[in-house]
Amino acid sequence: MGFAERLSQLPHPPAAWLFRPLGIVPWAVRNRSLAVALNKVFQEPLREGDFEALEGHWMHIAVTDLALDFYLTVKDNAFLLSKPRPCDVTIKGDSTSFLAMVARREDPDTLFFNRRLSIEGNTELGLAVKNMLDALEFEQLPDFVQWAIRKLDAINQPRFAHGRTS
Repeated sequence: MGFAERLSQLPHPPAAWLFRPLGIVPWAVRNRSLAVALNKVFQEPLREGDFEALEGHWMHIAVTDLALDFYLTVKDNAFLLSKPRPCDVTIKGDSTSFLAMVARREDPDTLFFNRRLSIEGNTELGLAVKNMLDALEFEQLPDFVQWAIRKLDAINQPRFAHGRTS
């Protein structure tokens, strides 16, 4: 039995344990590292203006089960992250739902319709962001990022997703 298989048998989605240390990392360190990663991963879509709806608007992403919050905007075709601040829109959900969306295992519209992800505040902006993310091709992401997302999604899926009922 592989590592991912063993982790998936744990009673709570393991991402909550794997990412818990991020909550104690100072905002400046976490945001600087995440901004570098996001700008590298989404370099081409940013250059092509795929995230222009966020230009001049702040978005709060709340990953509820991990107690992690991210505050971001786009300026000059680059993501900027901040410590807590007023935002135009909040997208909220648990890590399992965000991973399912990013890994393309579940359709974003289904996740929002089933209230596994929610949009608060400027819903027009939130829907524009959701549509931008939905329009991105998973294959555009670097191979390592695709691999990491798939592995995290596999680890984080509930037991029944692997065909086990006990």
